[in-house]
Amino acid sequence: GIERSQAGTTDQTAAAAGSQGSSSSGTGWTPRYRWDLPNGYGSGQSGSGSTAGTGTASAATAAEQVGVVDVTTVLDFGAARAAGTGLVLTSNGEILTNNHVVADSTSISVTVVSTGKTYTATVVGTDPTDDVAVLRLNNASGLATANLGDSSTVGVGNAVTAVGNAGGTGGTPSAASGTVTAVNQSITATDENGANAENLTGLIQTDAAVEPGDSGGPLYAKDGTVIGIDTAAATSSNSPVSTSATAAAFAIPIARATAIASAIESGSASSTIHLGYPAFLGVEVQPTGQYGTGDGALVSGVISGTAAAGAGLASGDTITAVGGTTITSSDGLSTALATYKPGQRITVHWLDAAGQSHSATVALTAGPVD
Repeated sequence: GIERSQAGTTDQTAAAAGSQGSSSSGTGWTPRYRWDLPNGYGSGQSGSGSTAGTGTASAATAAEQVGVVDVTTVLDFGAARAAGTGLVLTSNGEILTNNHVVADSTSISVTVVSTGKTYTATVVGTDPTDDVAVLRLNNASGLATANLGDSSTVGVGNAVTAVGNAGGTGGTPSAASGTVTAVNQSITATDENGANAENLTGLIQTDAAVEPGDSGGPLYAKDGTVIGIDTAAATSSNSPVSTSATAAAFAIPIARATAIASAIESGSASSTIHLGYPAFLGVEVQPTGQYGTGDGALVSGVISGTAAAGAGLASGDTITAVGGTTITSSDGLSTALATYKPGQRITVHWLDAAGQSHSATVALTAGPVD
């Protein structure tokens, strides 16, 4: 239930939307790790980008398209869009993808590439720490599932193919061939501007030429089974983020991704696994209170159609309490709201810009995916 801070906040999908960074091959480059690629568009986001790695890319074969889906998201209540990839886990429409493909989304649609049929999707749960998410397609049945393999046998030098929605354009997926260059890799992945850092471990490193839009797509072994999902890329800090190929691509081993997916599907919430959608008040807040730290959460914007808008909250107001909990900071507001679920009713207290006190009881809505 994180209410968005107006200053210094980005989302992973938007920040990873443009080209991934560049580097010269061999020694001499300093790697930067970036969330690999949903492709964003709208609201000034770039819809194009260069490829990564040194392998070759072509159209995916019919066999490589089985169980692959395009994931399209609406961000920030319609302000922007992004596109990525996913895998069909069950015939009734459970979908595996990266968390950063759906983070901050307010609606999701999924197209099964082998049939061209599009479904609306809801979030079953997310694991932002491990960059895994599970979606459920509405009214889906009889879907062909992805051919999952054994990621424990992956070794350096193995031939691989990364398949995905390169460029976010939909249609026939791309297939980028390459080799495994390392296993069990640990990186810290961030947005393009260095925000939203997450430590990812146990990754498969390849030189497959992935592109924006490939996030959540399958990494195939030579035998045609899925051994990972593409997730992050290394870029050089010595050159612009938008000029040439990235130095390496990284994938979450499929065994790890499906273990997390199973925990999500079983309803096992934890410190890292979040089930469903967070409760949302509907305000944008500044990092500190109106009168300095300890004096509440200063509202810098209110989102139309949310509980906050219905209660009459406005930019310049300072939230001082929610549900009986005193709010001393914007972080405190996020922490307090995280204990609630969408649909629950809470009482909000605030001061307006003139210092007058107000309160209202509101029903929290479902917020953007966290």
